[in-house]
Amino acid sequence: MLYTILKAVHIIFMVSYFAGIFYLVRLFVYYKDTDEFEETKRNILREQYVFMARRLWNIITVPAGIIMLGTGLTLIFLNDGLLKTPWFHLKLTFLLGLAMYHYWCWKKVLQIKKLEGNVLPIKNIKLRQANEIATFLLFLVVFTVILKSSIIEYWWQLIVGFFVLVLLIMTTVKLVNKRK
Repeated sequence: MLYTILKAVHIIFMVSYFAGIFYLVRLFVYYKDTDEFEETKRNILREQYVFMARRLWNIITVPAGIIMLGTGLTLIFLNDGLLKTPWFHLKLTFLLGLAMYHYWCWKKVLQIKKLEGNVLPIKNIKLRQANEIATFLLFLVVFTVILKSSIIEYWWQLIVGFFVLVLLIMTTVKLVNKRK
């Protein structure tokens, strides 16, 4: 019973963590979108976006990530057989990618704070594309966890499906950005 409760808590905080990551990078996009605004409006909005990004990071994203990590490690401790399964190794590999993305987000939060309202030195389209990385990682982790051993057997379908998904999302981002 304890294992099942911990798994539920792990999933709940995984959802909270990803909600924070999704919205955080969207705030970076909104900040960048203010480049063309008149100065007064730009300064007010940028100050608000920095405030929101810092609060989101410190109050939601990082605490949810810590609880997600803590419950995940506890689940591994309670079921160390997971470490012997190939699908779990794949999940851990994707989680390393998530850790790198988390680090990138943290550096951007620090960078945007230090800008003091100045221009964020990255192209808008790059931020919009970076906003989709968490989506890709979420798909990879969830499909790996749900399909477990089948993911190893049907690895090439996962890769093809993943690239189709990436292409579809990137195309959608470019089309939406073109309309601006």
